[in-house]
Amino acid sequence: MSNAHESGLPDALIQFYTTAPYPCSYLADRQARSQVAIPPEHIDHAVYGTLVQQGFRRSGQFTYRPRCDGCQRCIPVRVCALDFAPDRTQRKIVNRLNQPGQMQVRERSLTFDPEHYALYRAYQQTRHPHGGMDDDDADQYTHFLLTSGVDTRLIEFRVGGRLVMVSVMDVLADGLSAVYTFYDPADAKASYGTYAVLWQIIQCQYNQLPYLYLGYWIAESDKMAYKSRFQPMQMLDNDQWIKMPDSAKLPGCSGSNQDT
Repeated sequence: MSNAHESGLPDALIQFYTTAPYPCSYLADRQARSQVAIPPEHIDHAVYGTLVQQGFRRSGQFTYRPRCDGCQRCIPVRVCALDFAPDRTQRKIVNRLNQPGQMQVRERSLTFDPEHYALYRAYQQTRHPHGGMDDDDADQYTHFLLTSGVDTRLIEFRVGGRLVMVSVMDVLADGLSAVYTFYDPADAKASYGTYAVLWQIIQCQYNQLPYLYLGYWIAESDKMAYKSRFQPMQMLDNDQWIKMPDSAKLPGCSGSNQDT
């Protein structure tokens, strides 16, 4: 373990531990490990923002970052929201779903909703079968997405009154952090996942927040590779945020294999 002061974090009673190896969710036949910040009750808004800037993510009350043996393929990335302009495909997605009578967006309280949970189960069982979350019960869902010690917002998206997507995001001093998005898997061609990222970028722009933190980019993972399509983007390299090289960018923006 190490204390917060030694890690360059604000002077707080925070320590870190590294988990035992577990199967990697994104690269087959690999083992992953995570570095977890504890205790959760000492991770307030300011400390959490600093942790996110250093490549950490949040799952429920657990704030973590990858610390895998012999692998550094999980690269923290953030969209430079104030400089972002959608490409042609992204504009078409926004224009189609923003037509009158299409997408209705509403913020909801961070409480359990059976309709949200049913959509979450359908999404996991269709998009990520046997991924470890497809059998999440209501308690596991609640701990994962509805338990937070920071400023977290839950946004629901409906089309014609029908729930099609839910996004959970954290509000930071310098931007938003996309925690998780799940959507109706029956609408495979609707590009809801891409729309959710674009919607969050627009929220950053409206509130003059410079960054949308998208978690980890993994070039070899179809679930994560899509993130490089939201340019300009920065990546964390040796504890410094740098511009993502052109060689890392991928063409298109179908959103067909997205995850967050």
